[in-house]
Amino acid sequence: MVALYEEPEKPNRAATPENPEIELLRLELAEMKEKYEAIVEENKKLKTKLAQYEPPQEEKRAE
Repeated sequence: MVALYEEPEKPNRAATPENPEIELLRLELAEMKEKYEAIVEENKKLKTKLAQYEPPQEEKRAE
């Protein structure tokens, strides 16, 4: 497919953020991702622990 127009090359702003807020947001995002991963891991552990106390799914349906 032929483009009807050429897009000008966009400057790579990732290498040099112009606004200090951008860097703060990146740091905050990295922190949030770490917290999210920790919560996902904790959730898996808690689900495993909970499964020990709940009856299997087959028994629940039979009732």
